[in-house]
Amino acid sequence: MSSLPTVEDLRLVAALARHGSLGAAGREMRISQPAASSRLAALERRIGERLFDRDTTGARPTPAGRALAAEAVHVLGHLEAIFDRTRAAARGEVLSVGTFPSLAAWLFPALADLLREATLHQVTDHGDRLVEWVGEGSLDAAFVTVANQMRLPATATATPVAADRLALLTPPGVRLGRGRRPFAGLDVVAHSYDPSADALHRRLSALGARPKPAATGETAVRMGRLLGCPVVLPHGLALAYAAPDERVAPAPVPGRFTLFLVTRRPVPAALAAVVGQLADRLGLEPPSGGRP
Repeated sequence: MSSLPTVEDLRLVAALARHGSLGAAGREMRISQPAASSRLAALERRIGERLFDRDTTGARPTPAGRALAAEAVHVLGHLEAIFDRTRAAARGEVLSVGTFPSLAAWLFPALADLLREATLHQVTDHGDRLVEWVGEGSLDAAFVTVANQMRLPATATATPVAADRLALLTPPGVRLGRGRRPFAGLDVVAHSYDPSADALHRRLSALGARPKPAATGETAVRMGRLLGCPVVLPHGLALAYAAPDERVAPAPVPGRFTLFLVTRRPVPAALAAVVGQLADRLGLEPPSGGRP
């Protein structure tokens, strides 16, 4: 028996992680529950790790199961796009590009406008995973802010694209304090591009805030409006989502980011031709220079 997982193995793991039930996963795959259970047991024997803890209440992924489920979703998504990408390749260049969720609604339209002769396959995930996929060749490019905080794959190179900094968005009617603790007694919604969220929360707490994390920039702004509190997030996102009656100002905490284009060598010609225009298109500052 091959040591490689089959497509059906991956489909089962993804479905089981999503449903939490062998019966439901089997129905999605149109196989019986005993058949699904047998396939999972065989896969666990081949891997040598338990993937799901199973009892009468359902199936819960182990750490190994969560890791395999994430890989399964990625591989299945790539496989599902193969025919579309093949057809698109017959009509022109196809580029598979990834970025993190906060930037997707902002970056992909700009790229689609700049790369009108190419077909964009759009992917969102965490920056470190996107960089890994560029290294393995399943992504052509990734736009991330973590390239200078990690070891890049040997096959990859990073090009600074734009710079950004933290800003403070204040909904109407929200009043800040004065002095060294301007957020004293206030909830403050916080969102950062990179993994520095813990440090940002500590800095906000030192200014008297009760930090509330948000998963994306749009989520942060919506939370701030709903809760009636200030929002700290990257300046570009603040400008993109601010309403006319909301104020955007420099944040009272430090925080700067560099957006990098990560690709395999050499940089795809289509991207190399437009990368210099992206900072302006995104409303960001030109990169301050320096590679990771």
